[in-house]
Amino acid sequence: MTSARSSALPVYLDHAATTPLVPAAIEAMTGIFATVGNASSLHGSGRAARRRVEEARESIARDLGARPSEVVFTSGGTESDNLAVKGIYWARRDADPRRTRILASAVEHHAVLDAVEWLERHEGARVTWLPVDRDGVVDPQVLRDELTRVGDEVALVTIMWANNEIGTVMPVAALAGVAAEFGVPIHSDAVQAVAHLDVDFAASGLSALSIAAHKFGGPQGVGALLLGREVSCVPLVHGGGHERDLRSGTHDTAGVVGMAAALAEATATLDERSEGLAKLRDLLIQEVERLVPDAVLNGPRGHGRLAGNVHFTFPGCEGDSLLMLLDAAGIECSTGSACTAGVARPSHVLVATGADPQTARGSLRFSLGHSSTEQDVRALIEALPQVVERARAAGLASAGTRGGSH
Repeated sequence: MTSARSSALPVYLDHAATTPLVPAAIEAMTGIFATVGNASSLHGSGRAARRRVEEARESIARDLGARPSEVVFTSGGTESDNLAVKGIYWARRDADPRRTRILASAVEHHAVLDAVEWLERHEGARVTWLPVDRDGVVDPQVLRDELTRVGDEVALVTIMWANNEIGTVMPVAALAGVAAEFGVPIHSDAVQAVAHLDVDFAASGLSALSIAAHKFGGPQGVGALLLGREVSCVPLVHGGGHERDLRSGTHDTAGVVGMAAALAEATATLDERSEGLAKLRDLLIQEVERLVPDAVLNGPRGHGRLAGNVHFTFPGCEGDSLLMLLDAAGIECSTGSACTAGVARPSHVLVATGADPQTARGSLRFSLGHSSTEQDVRALIEALPQVVERARAAGLASAGTRGGSH
C-alpha cells in the first residue's frame, strides 16, 4: 500500500473500473514515445519497434503461463471478449453447422453478454444462460448437465474468471475440465482476475482468456486475448494480417510495452498486495455492517471473493443518489446498476443471484487497488452513514411526491 495521499485529492475507490498507471508502465512507455517506427516496417526503426512488441509479448506470456504465440494484442477487454465469443462461434459453426449453441453464465460482463445476444439476433445462435447460486458461482455440475444434454450443438462456453460487480471468483479450472471432457472450447473474461489472482493460462485448461491493461496498472486502450494454438477463431478486423491474422492493425508499441511492464510488476507483487487488499476489504465490510446494519453484502466472503472488491446493497436508497452524495464528499465509487435512456435498471448480476430487482437498485461497488490505503477506507466509513441517511430521506420524499401526484 502507498502512503496517505493529500486530502485535496478525492478518495478513489473505483479501481475495478480503471486503476492508476504504475510508475514502471509510465517509465516504459515514456521511452517509447521518444522513438519512431511501425512494428511492421522492415527498416531499422521498424525492426526496433517489432523487437519491443515481441519482448512485451514474451513477458506477458511468461507472467500468464502462456506461449508467446498465444498472445494476441487487442485494444482492450471488450475487443478481446468480442473476438473470442464471435470468432470462436463462427469458426465452430463453419466447421460443423450443428454447433450454433453458446453456453454463457448469467452474470457475464456486458462485453460478453451483448456479444452473445448479438450473435443470437443476427447469426442464428441459440443461447443457454447458465444459472448461478446466491454468491454468483456457476456450479461445474450445472455445466456438465447442460453439455450432456446438448453438447453436440455447442459452439463454445464462456464463463468469466471473476465477476466485475460482486467480486465472485469462479471455479475456472473445474469448469474448463468439464468443457474439455466434451471437446468444447471455453473462453473466460479474466479482466478482473489479473493482478488479484494467480492467472495461469496453461494450468487453467482454458481455450481463450481476455485481459485489459488498465485494470492492473497499465494504459487504457490496450489488452490481449490469450488463444490456444489449436483453437480456431475467425477475425473481426481485416487488413494487414497482424497477430496471427486474427487482429489486423498497426501495433500500439507504447501500449503493449506499458501493459507488459505493469503486468510484470503486478505478478511479482501479487501475494503481498492481495494480502494487504484483503485486509482493507474485510475492514470495510466489517465497518459498513456495523454502521449500516441493514446493508446487504453481495457476493461471497473470504477467499471466494476478489481481494479488492466490496459490493453492498443499501435498502431504501437509490444507487445514483448514494454515488453523487459520496462524490460530493470526495469519495469516488460506482453503482450496481446500469442506466439506459435515463432509466435506472437493476444489475443483471444481482438479479441472477436472486436479489429483489427494486432493492438491487440501491447498490454500490467499492473497489480497492494498488494505491489504496487504510486512510481511504476510514474516509468512506466516516462519510457513509450520513450519506445513506440522506439518500433514504431523498428516496422517501421522492416516493411521497410520486404517490401524491396524478
